[in-house]
Amino acid sequence: MKNLRDRCRVVTLVILAILVGLLGFYGLVKPVSNGCDMTYMYPTYIPISAPQNVSSGKYGLYLYHEGWKKIDFADHLKKLNGMPVLFIPGNGGSYKQVRSLGAESDRAYQGGPLERTFYQEASLTPEEGGLDMDVAGLQLPSQYSRRLDWFAVDLEGEHSAMDGQILEEHTEYVVYAIHRILDLYKESWDARAREHAAISGILPKSVILVGHSMGGFVARAAIVHPHLRKSAVETILTLSSPHQSPPLALQPSLGHYFARVNEEWRKGYEVQTNQAGRQVSGPALSKVVIVSITGGINDYQVRSKLESLEGIVPSAHGFMITSTSMKNVWLSMEHQVILWCNQLVVQVSHTLLSLIDSKTGQPYDDTRKRLAIFSKMLRSGVAQSFDQMKQSQTSMQSSLFPTMGERGSQVHTLPECPANVQWSNDGLERDLYIQTKTVTVLAMDGRRRWLDIQKLGSDGRNHFVLVTNLAPCSGVRLHLWPERGKLPLDFPVDKRVQEVTSKMGHIPSGPAPRQIEPGSQTEQPPPSAVFMLGPEDMRGFRFLTISVAPRPSISGRPPPAASMAVGQFFDPEEGQKKLSPLTLLSSSYSQKEIFLKEDHPIAFNLSFGISLGLLPVTLSLKTAGCGIKDSGLPVEEAGDTENSRLCKLRCFPPVALAWDVTAGLHVIPNFYTETIAVDSAPALWSSTQESDKSTILLLVDPHCSYKSSITISFTAAASRFLLLNSSQIIALCFAVIFFALMCQAHAWDLGSPIPSMLRAVQSNLRMPFPALLLIVVPISVALLLSLLIDQSVPPLSFIVISTLCYLLANGFMIIFVSISQLVFYVAAVVQIFVKTRWQLGERVKLFRQFTSLSSGFFSLKVVRFVAANSSLVIAMVASTLVCLVHPALGLFILVLRHAFCCHSALCSSFTASFRSRTQRMDFSEYEKDVSDRPTQFSVDSDHKSRDSFLGDNYSSSPESAGSFVDTQLDFFHHQHGLLTLHLLAALMFVPSLAAWWQRVGTGQSFPWLLDSVLCICVILHGTCNPKPDSTFFSFPSSSILGGELRMYYIYQFAGCYSFLSGLALAPYRVFYAMAMVGLFSLVLNVLQKRSREKGEAHVKRRKHSHRH
Repeated sequence: MKNLRDRCRVVTLVILAILVGLLGFYGLVKPVSNGCDMTYMYPTYIPISAPQNVSSGKYGLYLYHEGWKKIDFADHLKKLNGMPVLFIPGNGGSYKQVRSLGAESDRAYQGGPLERTFYQEASLTPEEGGLDMDVAGLQLPSQYSRRLDWFAVDLEGEHSAMDGQILEEHTEYVVYAIHRILDLYKESWDARAREHAAISGILPKSVILVGHSMGGFVARAAIVHPHLRKSAVETILTLSSPHQSPPLALQPSLGHYFARVNEEWRKGYEVQTNQAGRQVSGPALSKVVIVSITGGINDYQVRSKLESLEGIVPSAHGFMITSTSMKNVWLSMEHQVILWCNQLVVQVSHTLLSLIDSKTGQPYDDTRKRLAIFSKMLRSGVAQSFDQMKQSQTSMQSSLFPTMGERGSQVHTLPECPANVQWSNDGLERDLYIQTKTVTVLAMDGRRRWLDIQKLGSDGRNHFVLVTNLAPCSGVRLHLWPERGKLPLDFPVDKRVQEVTSKMGHIPSGPAPRQIEPGSQTEQPPPSAVFMLGPEDMRGFRFLTISVAPRPSISGRPPPAASMAVGQFFDPEEGQKKLSPLTLLSSSYSQKEIFLKEDHPIAFNLSFGISLGLLPVTLSLKTAGCGIKDSGLPVEEAGDTENSRLCKLRCFPPVALAWDVTAGLHVIPNFYTETIAVDSAPALWSSTQESDKSTILLLVDPHCSYKSSITISFTAAASRFLLLNSSQIIALCFAVIFFALMCQAHAWDLGSPIPSMLRAVQSNLRMPFPALLLIVVPISVALLLSLLIDQSVPPLSFIVISTLCYLLANGFMIIFVSISQLVFYVAAVVQIFVKTRWQLGERVKLFRQFTSLSSGFFSLKVVRFVAANSSLVIAMVASTLVCLVHPALGLFILVLRHAFCCHSALCSSFTASFRSRTQRMDFSEYEKDVSDRPTQFSVDSDHKSRDSFLGDNYSSSPESAGSFVDTQLDFFHHQHGLLTLHLLAALMFVPSLAAWWQRVGTGQSFPWLLDSVLCICVILHGTCNPKPDSTFFSFPSSSILGGELRMYYIYQFAGCYSFLSGLALAPYRVFYAMAMVGLFSLVLNVLQKRSREKGEAHVKRRKHSHRH
């Protein structure tokens, strides 16, 4: 019964691993639409030559020029007068990827700044210096004073995400390129001075860096490079760049290089002091500002969590923003699309041009002003995360927009509409006085609507929301009035009319409605702005007015109803629905339905107890009714209310706004059915309690009723799970193998047969012990470290997901071990079959010649020395490859040695088992048959031919044969465990090997010392621990180290450390555990040899127990 439960448990894990892998892979390869417009250009790339006394190596530097006309390169370089911007491509990228940014920057400079709008402007948070900088009052230039000169480095398309050494070489060349660019402007200036040509402008003092993917990290690494000139770079913009850790953190040197650069950045923002504690100088990076732009949920290669600057850059010097929450972009995009997506490229181009001070021709020297420009140009007025929202649960307004504050304190901070875009109040027709809590505008009728705040905002409905497609100032204006009518001139300032139009937040709108015929009614247009006021904003005011701009008629007819605005006083408590984790999980087999009756709140808030980044849901919103029973339409149209023309004419298309702590804002216009997922980072060791939740705000028309259904998207959930936890699963696979080796070592210490790797993994899954212990101990250590270091505890989902990752790692390793074991079994059977056939052809002349030649070869002294010292030779060859060529090659040599040992042991075991079984079954008949033979010679020759399968050490008795079989199986299982561990280690270096192969013949240098040292320790583990009896050493009780050394404890510690490495999303740290095991194996091997030389019995020996 126990074995049956173990097998059921194994089968369940294997099915789960296969299911998650297939669903996740399907979700990742499924094409997604991004909605981006293409960018068109006429590129020209001007090579920048190196000075005569300087060698730039294999890399290159280019200057981008936009235009279809041919130009003289030398003459163009003499006229350089713009602001230098250096583009750094990413992993496998090309310098030609700069063309979209270069082309749009040139168009932006010639066309001037973007048209000004009057929506709510983004503001800096207090941590970013928002209390000292008025972003709303920051005036952007009316025209750009200096163009951008785009340079790009040619890094030969090398895969910098796979090898730390390539990253370091790229960093060194980027430092050279920065210096070369600044010197190039000086050379251009001097050349024009020698030719007495007109000289305008000033020499640039710094270079703006723009990096894509790994190029963004290279830009940061160049900033802290010791050879970079002071103040040569002060502004960095990264696009889909990892900052926290590598996307594939497999190579130790790569992870170490990331950690070193990040530590230098942390120190760069600290005040430099001497030993006495006195300040020596200010922070080295005090002038550096960096902004990280992420691609959002569609960027599968680099997740937003890796692109965060949290813990590396102070909030006053940089921030991260997702493309889904960027002003004028609102799109999620793939890793490469972010380079040519026209909406994003245009916004970035205007942002960089706005950084240049028209007075100095240089980027603004004040870091707060540069950060404020980034914030104003990139962020939308809608809050980017719930951290920026008011903590009061009863204030829906302040969860969307910054509040006005107390009356009189910030009454003048909200800008009024400028005179050139506002219309006169005298041009308005008669006022309308709204008596209902919902107000509707269906056209630009030129009327002002009065809403009594005290009357309509009673019964707890003290929040106001307005959804419209009218532009602020030019289409609609909103005011707060202390009382109705004109106010006297001597009225107190803090009680005068307050215009709040600029509090309208811009949101993306869907496609414009279609008009069947001129002058006819159209469908309701999608909203493009949302406006909210809370009780704090309306305190002290009596009326709220909505003034709609007048619009002349067209050919004497009323204008088409393409304008809309719906406002409402509402109670936030009525529009909230919390979905617990249990409710969400139950929706996987039963849809969760929510009904919104007519006259419901416009703003309906859905709070999910599980983050949508962990468990995406498919949310459907269908129109159930539109308030008119007798429509007068034909039956075929009136029958299907959801798709009828009547409801589309009456209700505006719903809008969904999803928030997440990491990913920020994601707006979905024309929302009806959508699989919603956010690019968050829940259930991680570094996650907070807030990251375990997601919120969706639905803006729905109160004139219509809706039916909403919620179901879990398994495909999206599996793909998100693999994306978020792939690094964790990789490290946990090593933990599984270490625990299996621990089980094997423990069995040897107890005198029991060594279990196979499959049986060892299976036994470690038994509940409650040891499975519960192997899971609880590492997770408890992680929780304790988090509490001691960060004074916080990860959310509950961290424990659940970590346990699930460990179980999936067991499933993947069971599949891996089973396949490898099956391959060895098939290979052994094939060899025995072939060898038997060859021995039957022993009398063939060709076979005898081959046998004599092979025996002559194996009798050579060199071959005999190699055979006698195979471990030493393998260690030397593998270590040489590790130190001089590439670590992966040396590890693969070690894996081949393990494979040969496994194959030999299994072949010997099968042959001996077959011989033993034959002897037991046919021994009596065989003796009788031998006695009838004519000569004794034939009997002896038959014995010799059959004994040759097993060698000289094999005895013909069934008992000795059984013992030999058990010994060989123990040796096979031990070597198979080592092979599995070291094959995983070799596979960790395969991406780096691919990058190395690309650079073959280009003068690559030796591997990093860290990688070589760690891999040599791994090789020591494989060569110093070849047999199962190398797992134990007993010190004399009289010695200082009295006691026992057991590999059992070392494997257990290594497994726990690998488990913690997985929880930290740093799988490369498992090499530190393997290095520790290798060093311990070396020490154990040396102690055992010395013990044998002295004749001391400190090594545990046992008489092998037979399997029955």
